[in-house]
Amino acid sequence: MRNVQLVCQCWSHIMGLLDRLSVLLGLKKKEVHVLCLGLDNSGKTTIINKLKPSNAQSQDIVPTIGFSIEKFKSSSLSFTVFDMSGQGRYRNLWEHYYKEGQAIIFVIDSSDRLRMVVAKEELDTLLNHPDIKHRRIPILFFANKMDLRDAVTSVKVSQLLCLENIKDKPWHICASDALKGEGLQEGVDWLQDQIQAVKT
Repeated sequence: MRNVQLVCQCWSHIMGLLDRLSVLLGLKKKEVHVLCLGLDNSGKTTIINKLKPSNAQSQDIVPTIGFSIEKFKSSSLSFTVFDMSGQGRYRNLWEHYYKEGQAIIFVIDSSDRLRMVVAKEELDTLLNHPDIKHRRIPILFFANKMDLRDAVTSVKVSQLLCLENIKDKPWHICASDALKGEGLQEGVDWLQDQIQAVKT
């Protein structure tokens, strides 16, 4: 029995080394778990959809109920994204996925100044959660819907959310228009660099 355990441990170790080697050689992309958070109707699902290859994109985007799991790839990473519903009654589900998250995408509707206060409250709750508070988990903010007439700049969104107070985590904010895909690649490139640099 002991020999079987040793063989299993050795085999597991070898497979782990081969897996790491294939990632280093670029034969296999490192997989990362990302939480996509934000209030309902901020454009989370549209952003994630736009990041997928064109042949995998949905034509009709509907509000997320609970959460959905989507996948997309960058040049060196394979992202598994937990697209969490931003509706009030589902936001309490977010915290059940914090431990698994290696990065966060937080989407803000930059044209909805009234609900910016609610977005800030949700962000503060997230940042103070025990599963997030003491981790250097990178946070990418998309100031979305920049194409709308009432949209405020990403600098103004940053001020309204008091992002300058986030001192213990790498963060970045991008102005985005999810429908056209503008600003998304810049954000993903930053996130990829951070994930590769930060051990979460």
